[in-house]
Amino acid sequence: MARWKLGESDIEALIASGELQKLTGDAANGERLLKKAAVTLETARSAIDRDPDSAFVLAYDAARQAVTALLAHQGLRPTTKGGHYAVERAVRAQFGQGFRQFGALRRRRNELEYPERPGDDASVAEAAEAVDHGGAIVTAAEGLIEQLGLF
Repeated sequence: MARWKLGESDIEALIASGELQKLTGDAANGERLLKKAAVTLETARSAIDRDPDSAFVLAYDAARQAVTALLAHQGLRPTTKGGHYAVERAVRAQFGQGFRQFGALRRRRNELEYPERPGDDASVAEAAEAVDHGGAIVTAAEGLIEQLGLF
């Protein structure tokens, strides 16, 4: 399968800067991460009413696992230098609109994990919306993964 052309120069720049690195062999298979994303999403769904903050963070984790699965399937992974933001940049460059909520989930997850103000917690409605967005990202990744070749 040919390498994904959309966003190719952005991915090359992320590799050159050390924010992404190449994988080989069994590591270049995103199927396992995509399955994990689906499980994480179900865990998030189960926590919405009881623990909205955790449900939100888990919804983001599921989305991140799904998009990281797409990168892995291309033989790519983020480095500690690039982290979650490199994942966002790579996904935005390559897959665009189907994954546009990923950045908003990442930023809000940071606010929940590192609060600046007491009481800035996720509501049940916000957590439910995050789970919906995470689910849409997981579904989109499931539809794309088989179209991806090694970068």
